Amino acid sequence: MITRTTATALSTLTLAVLAAGCGTSTDLTQNKAPVETRRTGGSTATAPAPSPAPATAGAVPQSRVASVDTAAGTAAAAAGTQRIVYFDFDSFTIKDEFKPMIESHAKALAALRTKKLTVEGHTDERGGSEYNLALGQKRAEAVVRSLALLGAGPAQVEAVSFGEERPADTGHGETAWAKNRRAELKDR
Repeated sequence: MITRTTATALSTLTLAVLAAGCGTSTDLTQNKAPVETRRTGGSTATAPAPSPAPATAGAVPQSRVASVDTAAGTAAAAAGTQRIVYFDFDSFTIKDEFKPMIESHAKALAALRTKKLTVEGHTDERGGSEYNLALGQKRAEAVVRSLALLGAGPAQVEAVSFGEERPADTGHGETAWAKNRRAELKDR
């Protein structure tokens, strides 16, 4: 999910990149220097590089666009799109691999106090209905507690259990069961 802040930042970045590229043109028909060397079979082929555009007397100086480190933003955005936490058999302990995703959702909730999530706890088919409802609730509450500890408000998140009633995979083996032992974060 893309927030307004992220969309605004992406729009601004796109406009800056387009504006930086509009002021220059390169004549690709004049090739003078080699760009790269490739091996083709036993021979070596060299592709010529385009020559720089000729300088003009009344040239307008080019704008300088600062580089932006998007690796952190991309990781946060990727984590923000993930919405399922998977659990081990008979456990409601959150695995380390899901903590960055939960942190990303908590930051989004802290930044936008009107946003609300429901955390749905699910189990596989093994165990009784009452036991699975209780385990699903513990899984949902574990995620809600993590979100609250990381900045989400108590009124923003709600824990609900469906136990074994809504399987993600209707199979009857470990692969299916592993997909069903989960907590899903859903907007409300």
